[in-house]
Amino acid sequence: MPRWLWVLLGEIVVVASPVAAALLSHPTPFSFALPTALLASAALPLRLRWPWLAMLLCLPGLVGGLGWPPAIIALYRIGRVYRFRVTLVWVAAGLIAMLLPLHLKLAMPWQDRVMSVAFSVFGLLGPAAFGVLVRLRRELIASLAETRRARSAELEARIESARAAERARIAREIHDAVGHHATLIAVQSAALAATAPDDATREVALRLRVLARESLAEMRAALGLLNDTARPLGLADLPDLLTRVCRAGLHIDFDGDVSADDTSPAVGRAIYRIVQEALTNVTKHAPASSVQVRLVRDTPHVLVSIVNAPPTRPPTPATDGPGGTGLEGLTERVNTVGGTLRAQPLPDGGFSVLAELPLHPPTKVEPAHSTSGGTTPTLSEP
Repeated sequence: MPRWLWVLLGEIVVVASPVAAALLSHPTPFSFALPTALLASAALPLRLRWPWLAMLLCLPGLVGGLGWPPAIIALYRIGRVYRFRVTLVWVAAGLIAMLLPLHLKLAMPWQDRVMSVAFSVFGLLGPAAFGVLVRLRRELIASLAETRRARSAELEARIESARAAERARIAREIHDAVGHHATLIAVQSAALAATAPDDATREVALRLRVLARESLAEMRAALGLLNDTARPLGLADLPDLLTRVCRAGLHIDFDGDVSADDTSPAVGRAIYRIVQEALTNVTKHAPASSVQVRLVRDTPHVLVSIVNAPPTRPPTPATDGPGGTGLEGLTERVNTVGGTLRAQPLPDGGFSVLAELPLHPPTKVEPAHSTSGGTTPTLSEP
């Protein structure tokens, strides 16, 4: 049954009940008692929008002596909506309208007068008080829910603060430990370059020194230990990365545009890290192999592909070893900017890393994935 039909049936019952009570009541000395009571009963639906108007229309019925059934319903609504002082004012108005004309017109013993006052007070104050209690209970429930939400937010803030403190402690440990060793590598590489007997050894030593210094700088930037002028690595730094890796013995075939005009900085950093991690894995597990790096812009997406051929020689024990968590970290980084990452071995013994990223990552009010609900072209594997 529709909700509006339930509301209609409820209002019919609300109006019919006081009408029946007024019709079944004993006649009163006032000739206008029954018509005013029926009018007050018919006006009860107004209490949902204007409770004061419904109660105001009940006052003539209370003067006549038959308006107490609709007044009970109206006063309950008054207690539900208005504050305690306003409710008391309307209860007092109802008592005056109900008692004053009756006691002035009729002569009755004082015992009857006391019982009439007591009945009127409890008859009108009770529904209003019940409405006030229902309202206070509703407000208390809302207040408790708000308190629970505030406590939950405070607890989450404390947990996040503890996590931030732990992350800061770990960052300091990483900086102290890794920074120490990277500095030693740079110093010893410089010493080796100064004492090298041939140019090839000197060039390799100087290259190691530069790599150690760049690694230390990147680590400090990632840990937030540099000043605000430090520029994070992005698409513009991709050629330098490819050049350094080529010097390590890889043959790289690059096809793409490294201009960052139509790419957000976050996506540019993600592309740089994807290529860097993929080439690092190739250097470790497939040394001296050929690598194809493709960067394809297909508005509104950018497709990144790093595919390496099978290794031409087995990896050395110094570079080969258990896999780390680099690809897992890349997957998390790509998901952060609304993209997808897929890494898998190829049948010929090579390895493929495919990433699809939006040129501009979605905001918090947009879908988590920029291709949600549509299709985008995929980059076929070679």
